[in-house]
Amino acid sequence: MKFGGMKKKLMMVGLLASIGWFGTAAADSSTSSAATAESMELLSIGKNYIGTPYVYGASGIWGTSFDCSSYTQFVFRQLGISLPRTSVEQAYVGEKVAKAYLSVGDLVFYKTGSGWISHVAIYAGNGKILHASTSQGVTISDMNSSYWKSKYVTARRVL
Repeated sequence: MKFGGMKKKLMMVGLLASIGWFGTAAADSSTSSAATAESMELLSIGKNYIGTPYVYGASGIWGTSFDCSSYTQFVFRQLGISLPRTSVEQAYVGEKVAKAYLSVGDLVFYKTGSGWISHVAIYAGNGKILHASTSQGVTISDMNSSYWKSKYVTARRVL
């Protein structure tokens, strides 16, 4: 391949990556996806709210308090992605992904109370989740701790 052809190919790859093609093409539930610029931006936005208090039923519109699903809804909205309001509704958005193939930015769902789904978090990589916790507000937790590991239900890829 001539240099000019290689240069065009690299430019196309860069363009496709910048418009999110890799994020959607890698949404197959049997594969993980490398962290993209978009998923890293999502994580960065989410981390800005660490310490924000948890309030059950909080709308999260102003970013001053959250419940788990208003937090995920708020963070994704900063990237122009609309999510439904509740964790149960969010569990139907995007494509299901196996726990072994989680990628940064995936939504992770738990049964912490009654019902099928009662908590949602954002996968932060390296077995960590970013979420609005009832006891700590927005925080990062280890999803492999005995508490979270026993309550895991499913995950969805939206990015």
